[in-house]
Amino acid sequence: MLGLSWKIWTQGIILPFVISMLLVFLVHPVVVRIAKKIQVLDRPDARKLQERPIPVLGSVAVIWGIIVGAGMTSVFFNSYALFTSVVAITVMLYVGLADDILGLSPWMRLVIEIMVIAFVVLMDQTNMNDFHGLFGIHKLPVYLSLPLVSFAGCGIINAINMIDGVDGLSSGLCVMACLAFGMVFCASHDGTMAVMCALAAGSLIPFFLHNVFGLKSKMFIGDGGTLMMGMLMTIFTLHTVDNTSRVAYNFPNMGVVAFCISVLSVPVFDTLRVMSGRIMKGVSPFHADKSHLHHLFIEIGFSHVGTAVSVITLNVLNILCWLATYQLGGDATVQFLVVVAVGLLNTNGFYYVVRRMNHEQAPYKALKRLAELSHIETGPFFHTMRSILDRI
Repeated sequence: MLGLSWKIWTQGIILPFVISMLLVFLVHPVVVRIAKKIQVLDRPDARKLQERPIPVLGSVAVIWGIIVGAGMTSVFFNSYALFTSVVAITVMLYVGLADDILGLSPWMRLVIEIMVIAFVVLMDQTNMNDFHGLFGIHKLPVYLSLPLVSFAGCGIINAINMIDGVDGLSSGLCVMACLAFGMVFCASHDGTMAVMCALAAGSLIPFFLHNVFGLKSKMFIGDGGTLMMGMLMTIFTLHTVDNTSRVAYNFPNMGVVAFCISVLSVPVFDTLRVMSGRIMKGVSPFHADKSHLHHLFIEIGFSHVGTAVSVITLNVLNILCWLATYQLGGDATVQFLVVVAVGLLNTNGFYYVVRRMNHEQAPYKALKRLAELSHIETGPFFHTMRSILDRI
């Protein structure tokens, strides 16, 4: 699947990845100082897990890496092809920053999200308009595909936004997703999306490291970052499932819908569970609470690092289950059913089983033991990383 030339790997993946990563490492401390100076801080309250005010302009550092990285790699790649993606994520960044600083209503954000998705559909001529054999369905009519892309796109954006609850979780999930999408795009010779995946992954890694290990250099990505990355995940999904998808063309037996769901399984299925639970309680689906999967891991006793690693591992498990089903010859419908079943089991199933588990039973004690092992904050590796990152 990945038998590509060294030139394609270098120009399509490695070069933009390394350039964007170095750019964010350089600009991150500057953004931290600016955020502290102008008091753009996330302050602790009863619902939040941090103990002190944290700068919340991580999105600015990340988008710097993406946009400047795209410009610098334009020597080897026509960066004008990234115009739509760059405009879309920039708009979402400003929407998120306005929400972080001023506060926007959920409905206003929803309307803006639909408008930006419509812009991407119009400019890139890409849509969620083909199921590629899922349940025997192929190309969809416009009157079905447009509502579908609005619903699914807003769902993905808000799922990424709502999963942002502990250090390293949303950024770690998005790095994983960018790498998964990037490998598939590169194998399909979709250079535009492969470069964007590499730029996004490279830009997120320095932020991830500072977010997890930093003390003085710690910064949150904020709504600006999660909305921006949610929009990118939506764009990647659009280009994967569109009826002109290079992925579907090059790999006709691949269930592209199942693949996209597997890559985004934990944010999507966990958000569906949380929002449906809120609606059943008679409260707004956007009402903030502590019912997400990552809150359960924290309640058991996992550290932030342990929680992020555990949740990302559950997501990777779903990707591996999809890959095994695909390699064993399962068609698009079988791949989809496997992904949905695993997604429901490792989010909804895991959450409700652990919630009802007797704390004296062996399975819960095993989870508590894993939680104890996840506390690496006192270890030499953690302190070495913190020392290095806080000095950068």
